[in-house]
Amino acid sequence: MSKPIRYVTKVDLELPGDQQPQVHNRWHPDVPFAETILPGETVKIECLDWTGNQIRNDDFADDIKNVDLTRIHYLSGPFNIEGAQPGDCLVVEIKDVQPLERQPWGYCGIFPKHNGGGFLDKFYPEAAKAIFDLEGIHATSRHLPHVKFAGLIHPGIIGTAPSHSVLEEWNLREGRLKADIQHNHDTPVANLPEMENTHAGSATGEVAAAVAAQGARTIPGRPENGGNCDIKNLSRGSKCYLPVYVDGAKLSVGDLHFSQGDGEISFCGAIEMAGVITIKTSLIKGGMETLKLKSPMFIPGDVQNQYGPSRYLTFEGFSVDEEGVQQFLCATTAYRQACIRAIEYLRRFGYNDYQIYLLLSSAPIEGHIASIVDVPNACTTLGIPVDIFDFDIRPEAPIVKQEMGSCALVTGAGHNLTYTYR
Repeated sequence: MSKPIRYVTKVDLELPGDQQPQVHNRWHPDVPFAETILPGETVKIECLDWTGNQIRNDDFADDIKNVDLTRIHYLSGPFNIEGAQPGDCLVVEIKDVQPLERQPWGYCGIFPKHNGGGFLDKFYPEAAKAIFDLEGIHATSRHLPHVKFAGLIHPGIIGTAPSHSVLEEWNLREGRLKADIQHNHDTPVANLPEMENTHAGSATGEVAAAVAAQGARTIPGRPENGGNCDIKNLSRGSKCYLPVYVDGAKLSVGDLHFSQGDGEISFCGAIEMAGVITIKTSLIKGGMETLKLKSPMFIPGDVQNQYGPSRYLTFEGFSVDEEGVQQFLCATTAYRQACIRAIEYLRRFGYNDYQIYLLLSSAPIEGHIASIVDVPNACTTLGIPVDIFDFDIRPEAPIVKQEMGSCALVTGAGHNLTYTYR
């Protein structure tokens, strides 16, 4: 007779993340184990939203504006995978991911330029938010009317703990980058260890102090352990292969997303949610050597969005910026231009630019690099599934401008809700 699936972590939706010892917000090899998982065992892991309960279900974006970014991400774990040793490959099968039944909603946000920013913060520097109701496989939002889509639900963060030497390498190379180029940028180019609001799980005393002083921020994904890669196709049914650097692997997971577009362009760009992920683990002994595994790999699951290839309206972007300046094979510039083309097109139907920015972040758009060889221009594409709208957005259809309301904005703030590009 089958046994009930064991919960190895449960979370409290009323307490701040830093008051919950089964979660942590820094990568460090000495963060204590939260629980043990046996290879071959299927378990359930509850996760807080990435901010640890900082965001509210309301019609204002003050919480997005004032998010404390020293207090993210709150990851469940780390988990002791029994028998895992440095040099092994940890295999994680994602059996399911779902919102918590006691909180069936999520959110997408645009961070203000002075606090996190985002891919288009040069044009949209203010905070905004959309709340989504999550029902079955579908998401809808009072802040983005006439849109409904199926979520390709996934963990934004999954990774193993670094060893002390790997952690030292992270901090050295990111520190060098900041020293070399920060003076050319008005937003951070790297987030180095930050003692303020470090949460080291159940650690106390000298261990907690070491994690605070040395622990790597969870903001970027990194080649050695994966982490915050925000890959929308790492969804239900996927199998992920992770390098192991410490005894027990110290697997952590969190930042669950109900849906996301390729690139998660607004930084808080997915439909963020508190949820539960069901996983099964196994080990490939010595797998880092036999698989030549220096960065994570994954095999997508069978659950994919069912929007047919001919049902996308696709915008092209090139590495010529909004000022008309030619960049050399810059895919970032090209993808930004594809986003701008989509915003210019969709505002014709009545949406304001902030609503479209949120939509491109949260809906299952397809972003691709088309060409990075034809000097001087890289070419990227951004495809929007036309069937997520309850009206026709195809070029042949007549333009019917509708009253679309607005996304949630900051109390009393005067937003310029459209931007005139060059």
